[in-house]
Amino acid sequence: MSNDNYVVGVDLGGTKIAAAIFDGAGTVLNRERIDTADASTAREVVQSMVSMIERVSGGRKLSGVGLASPGAVDSREGIALNGTNLPEWNNVPLKQWMEADLGGVQVQVVNDANAAAWGEYVRGAGIGSQNMVYVTLSTGIGAGVILDGKLLLGSKSFAGELGHTIIHPEGELCNCGNRGCWETFSSGTAIRNEALRRLEGGGSAIEEIAAMAGEEISSRHVFEAASQGDALAAEVIDRMIRYTAIGLANVVHTFNPDRIVIGGGVSKAGDLLFPKLREETARFVMAPYRNTFEIVPAGLNDDVGLIGAASLFNV
Repeated sequence: MSNDNYVVGVDLGGTKIAAAIFDGAGTVLNRERIDTADASTAREVVQSMVSMIERVSGGRKLSGVGLASPGAVDSREGIALNGTNLPEWNNVPLKQWMEADLGGVQVQVVNDANAAAWGEYVRGAGIGSQNMVYVTLSTGIGAGVILDGKLLLGSKSFAGELGHTIIHPEGELCNCGNRGCWETFSSGTAIRNEALRRLEGGGSAIEEIAAMAGEEISSRHVFEAASQGDALAAEVIDRMIRYTAIGLANVVHTFNPDRIVIGGGVSKAGDLLFPKLREETARFVMAPYRNTFEIVPAGLNDDVGLIGAASLFNV
């Protein structure tokens, strides 16, 4: 793609919208971020995105707009089906509305986890891989799957909901309505909940660390306490790593990736997470699969959704 082919990437979240224009070399030329709090309808959210696109493009002719949208998305039809705290966010014809408002500029819509996966694949930690699975360990667990260099969508674009694969059918109730989903064991929320359960008996630095920061307890405080040698925090992290490894072993056996990229806030734990996670995952996979894949931290920052969305047009 030549440098004068311009693409806008949009990352839509429950509380914010980010947009950036990229040239053909992948350089960001202009960007903007706004809150979604003032929007009271789905149409108003779309109008806000269209206005942002027009502002960041600065009159440049666009080759396309890529949109990363939260929740369930039918990428082939460009429809947001559900799954966010945005207003009236059910069966929203994003592609149809945005293309009409933008005068026919092509719009592609993907789930935000798939956008992040594609961004890491083309511009981040997935470079050089052909079969990559991206897993984001954050408030929940999201994922995207690249097989033979192509983003796996499935019949209705729902492929990759790995956070809702069931690890233990009698486990904790998940917000999806099932019990024992992977994200109830391995997400940042799961780390916090397990720490709170264990803290009922006292005897941990987690509460003190959170209090000193003036914050409610989160997974970050649990990792910080573990780094200081706190035994309770270490037990919570070890439990999370074990279940994360079980989930990743399932990923390996299902998709046979050569690389697993771990993103999200929990991935920032670095050496408190990755060495033991690699060791535990290798323990759970069958012998022929060992040494066929690597587990690496994500390479991109918070722009991963923007980059992935724009890269749908080969930026």
